[in-house]
Amino acid sequence: MSLKIRLARGGSKKRPYYQIVVADARSPRDGRFLDRVGAWNPMLGKEDAKRIELNEERIKEWLAKGAQPTDRVLRFLNEAGIAKRDARNNPDKGKPGKKALERAAEKKQKAEDAAAAAAAE
Repeated sequence: MSLKIRLARGGSKKRPYYQIVVADARSPRDGRFLDRVGAWNPMLGKEDAKRIELNEERIKEWLAKGAQPTDRVLRFLNEAGIAKRDARNNPDKGKPGKKALERAAEKKQKAEDAAAAAAAE
């Protein structure tokens, strides 16, 4: 059985509240889980101590049993000093896509054509 430490959404519409749970990877996001190991309230300020609550002992037990945290949960665990999250680097993320490059080339060609036509007159 593949275990995940992940977020389960609660709260009302536009007022999210998440429980940090240990669940089978095949179960739905808000469905059945094995253990509740923390909570995250994104509506609170970043400096508020109750924004992220973690049961460190239970989390360490589940990690020892082979549970894999999701990326967001791993960020919380890294801040708490429970687990290590390596920094990621995606140098291609900020580059324009193929269509944007085509549009830029067309725009450049039209500008060159207009400049050549103006110079010819």
